Amino acid sequence: MLGEKIAKRLLELIHERCAELDCQVLDVVIQPDHVHLLLDVNPKVGIYKVVSQMKGYTSRVLREEFPHLRRGLSSLWTRDKFIASVGTVTLDVIRKYIDAQKGV
Repeated sequence: MLGEKIAKRLLELIHERCAELDCQVLDVVIQPDHVHLLLDVNPKVGIYKVVSQMKGYTSRVLREEFPHLRRGLSSLWTRDKFIASVGTVTLDVIRKYIDAQKGV
């Protein structure tokens, strides 16, 4: 479970990594057991690469900085990801969905 201090650091790491990977964070919702990201990704880099590297990077750094996250877990994140692109729905619909998650 991610506490407030870890969530704050995670948000910083997400922004750092996005800057390195040529993508922009449009919205983020960090919940105790998962994260919603709305990203604008350079198609030359690719969303799968961005998400994979983001998960690996944040897991490594958070587990180094917060040793209790290492207990009983081989990794902070699972290999699973849900990736969808804007096209079948509008960006506004996705933003509303993410905003609704903030209230959860």
